[in-house]
Amino acid sequence: MHDRGRVTAVLGPTNTGKTHYAIERMLAHRTGVIGLPLRLLAREVYDRIVAARGPSVVALVTGEERIVPQRVQYWVATTEAMPEIGADFVAIDEIQLCADPGRGHVFTDRLLNMRGLHETLLLGSDTMRPAIAALVPGVQFQRRERFSTLSWAGSKKLSRMPARSAIVGFSVDDVYAMAELIRRQKGGCAVVMGALSPRTRNAQVEMYQNGEVDYLVATDAIGMGLNLDIRHVAFSATHKFDGRRVRPLFPHELGQIAGRAGRHTEPGTFGVTGEARVLEDGLVEAIENHRFQPISSLVWRNSAPEFGTMDRLVQSLEAASGHEWLSRGREADDLHALKALRDMPDIRDRVQGGKDVRLLWDVCRVPDFRSISPTEHAGLLARIFGFLQDGAIPSDWLGRAVQRIDRTHGDIDALSKRLAYIRTWTYVAQRSGWVEDESHWRGETRAVEDRLSDALHAALTQRFVDRRTSVLLRRLKQKESLVAEVNDKGEVTVEGEFAGRLEGFRFRPDQTASADEARTLNRASHEALRPEFHLRADRFYNSPDTELDFTEQGGLMWGSSAVGKLVKGPDALHPGVEVFVDEEAGPEIAEKVRRRLQHFIDRKVAALFEPLTAMQKDEGLTGMAKGFAFRLVEALGVLPRDGVASDVKELDQEARGLLRKHGVRFGQFTIFMPLLLKPAPTRLRLVLWSLAEGLDEFPESPPPGLVTIPHLPDVPDGYYTLSGYRPAGDRAIRIDMLERLADLLRAQDTRGGFEANADMLSITGMTLEQFAGLMQGLGYAAERGEREKVKPVEPVAAPVEPERTASDAPLTEEESVLAAETRAKWEAEQAEKRRAAAAAAAQADPEGPADASDQTPDAAPEAAPEIEVFYTFRWAPRPRAANRRPQGEGQARRGPRKEGGDHREARADGGQPAREGREGGKPRGKGGPKKAGKPRQQEPKTYTARPEKKADPDSPFAILAALKDKK
Repeated sequence: MHDRGRVTAVLGPTNTGKTHYAIERMLAHRTGVIGLPLRLLAREVYDRIVAARGPSVVALVTGEERIVPQRVQYWVATTEAMPEIGADFVAIDEIQLCADPGRGHVFTDRLLNMRGLHETLLLGSDTMRPAIAALVPGVQFQRRERFSTLSWAGSKKLSRMPARSAIVGFSVDDVYAMAELIRRQKGGCAVVMGALSPRTRNAQVEMYQNGEVDYLVATDAIGMGLNLDIRHVAFSATHKFDGRRVRPLFPHELGQIAGRAGRHTEPGTFGVTGEARVLEDGLVEAIENHRFQPISSLVWRNSAPEFGTMDRLVQSLEAASGHEWLSRGREADDLHALKALRDMPDIRDRVQGGKDVRLLWDVCRVPDFRSISPTEHAGLLARIFGFLQDGAIPSDWLGRAVQRIDRTHGDIDALSKRLAYIRTWTYVAQRSGWVEDESHWRGETRAVEDRLSDALHAALTQRFVDRRTSVLLRRLKQKESLVAEVNDKGEVTVEGEFAGRLEGFRFRPDQTASADEARTLNRASHEALRPEFHLRADRFYNSPDTELDFTEQGGLMWGSSAVGKLVKGPDALHPGVEVFVDEEAGPEIAEKVRRRLQHFIDRKVAALFEPLTAMQKDEGLTGMAKGFAFRLVEALGVLPRDGVASDVKELDQEARGLLRKHGVRFGQFTIFMPLLLKPAPTRLRLVLWSLAEGLDEFPESPPPGLVTIPHLPDVPDGYYTLSGYRPAGDRAIRIDMLERLADLLRAQDTRGGFEANADMLSITGMTLEQFAGLMQGLGYAAERGEREKVKPVEPVAAPVEPERTASDAPLTEEESVLAAETRAKWEAEQAEKRRAAAAAAAQADPEGPADASDQTPDAAPEAAPEIEVFYTFRWAPRPRAANRRPQGEGQARRGPRKEGGDHREARADGGQPAREGREGGKPRGKGGPKKAGKPRQQEPKTYTARPEKKADPDSPFAILAALKDKK
């Protein structure tokens, strides 16, 4: 043991500035040496001294790096690589590592043997005070208090971890798992582990320090002197694997790591997370006050081994100290490797003397960076020893080994493994005389390590950092406002980073981000989008109605963007509006958008339902006419007649005339306003009705121009009526076309039976079979029959009526007359063709047999007659009650109908539709009658256009007249 110069032990908790104090003291001397526990920390101290004195007088010596200028004055080294020179000043940092089972013997040797000519500083925890006092005579103690307070914060989930936190794990898998979770929830984190190269760790630490990320996931490597801006330390576990076994962390180890929380005078907190158990109260108090059990024993190993033989070397390294404070630790890696090599026959044959033993011991001290297995490591050391005995490691062999490693592609695990391999060759190249061209291989291995370190840093950043989110957050902290741009496609970029899309007045974050990342982007983007919201709201408010539209589900669109939806209002014709505006845009923007949408829908309703609103505001309507107009407005312009039959009968001609002036048509089946049957009013009527009924899903309007549509059983009640159709069997027919069909049916003998003519089929656009189903749905019996065609003709295509667009529906009376004239002309042409064909056949065979008896037996038989299908339709309503009188004989309408008349509720059978539905004219069922669709009779009466009254069919006179007709 040596005792030169003044020895001072500067002890205390972390965050006391001990390292900074040591640098100041060293620079106060002409020469100095400082030993540090980590290569990363050594590099940090080296950079600080270079910044103060320049690179020409500062040296950096570690196991894998050696920078030694010619005029060196200050040496910065890892504790294992401290040069044994006579310097004015010597400092040893983290002196409490004398008790570390793996590295403790190195720190103990420096404690006992390294002295400065004028001053020696021992820096570390206060737990070393008794040991230092017992082993270092004349030492002076200086206690440095913590600059800030450290307090317990309890257990927190990772999702609720505060910013500027360090989460500590004790395995690579745990670190990667937590880093991935933080990336998804917080935008990203830096990763610091002892297995990383200093260059990679520096890059990760810098990313954390400059604010690119707010979280650091690390192993206990951060507990050794790294000065970081950490406000909270969270332990994910309180046990670690120390290379031999899994053991609980010692209290002073927990205190060393937790003490990294708090920067200078800023307070810090510590706690646990994940599955880690909450710390006991006594342990928490000890960490907060930095009061731990003093270290009672230091790890020691003989620092003057004997090199006569391998066995003597092993014995000397395993010798006891003979001092109560110094005890042997566990077997170190270098001693374990020496024993493994000693047992190899090839090595025993090659080691012949003390020189070979010394060389073998130097080789055994190569660290096992690869950590594959002890056997694998021993094999590599044996190969290196063989080369060194022959002179040096061959350049071609070393070149091939380095070339295999020099690949920067692959994932994090592959890059980490290659980085561990190159660190072995970097260490070898730093040893004097081990390689043929030392300067070349030192530079080459350093370059490969740097490339792999950069690639590993990039891979860690790509995996555990959302660069876009971190950039936005950093710039959000640096500036009061961010620059946001929205292109014509709605793509939002904030400070050049793609953030999402602005759809109307709602921001949609990029969907490739996780939910938590999306919230971060949303928060950062809304801060920058405030001006854009105001500009867009002004543009929207001044936009014309042609840029706005509503969907059949009640959505409100601005171009292709949804900006709101319709909601139920005070009545059907006055819907309300709910806007789609982000809360971050502010209530002012939301109100501006709501007013514009309300104006749009109010004007749309007023334009499309102008006849209805005009009738509603007509003060000339009084009495029954006003009441009936109210019911028609309530039904949005379409009322099934069977639901308001009694009200219609009570209307006099004057009241009906007043209503007709507003476009009301009194049909046999429906009371409606033809202008409201066009596609645009129909589409809006269904939306308004769906809102008033509170439907979850709105029925869509039928395609425009169709005369009939399928009658489906699962559509909402009232759908067909409000769509402008009336169900009849398996089909529903448009109500205006149904009224035209009713006009034709009135001219038929519905009691005696009639067949469908071409006009009926033309109006409905149906085949005869489909028309039969329609008639059955209207309450008629359809009797099917077959007969021989009297004059068969070749099939000729019927004239195709001009296709009507959506705007042509419903047909006007003029169009109806034109269609009938076209049908009549076509039938006349077909009759003329049949007569011409018969005349031509007679001229071709003038002597043909006049009678079947004149034909010879060999003559060809006459062709079989062609059969056609026909239907006879009769009125056959369902009886409503047993006491109803039998239905009277249907007659054709007497006299022409007056222009503009309403048929006087006339029907082909002389009856009227049964009253169904609710009061107020609202339809019941699917737009009118029940699914069967057959009209019912209230009274067995016949109404005609003339006032004459028909005789009662049940009277004796009517029965006598019927008997005479049979005769």
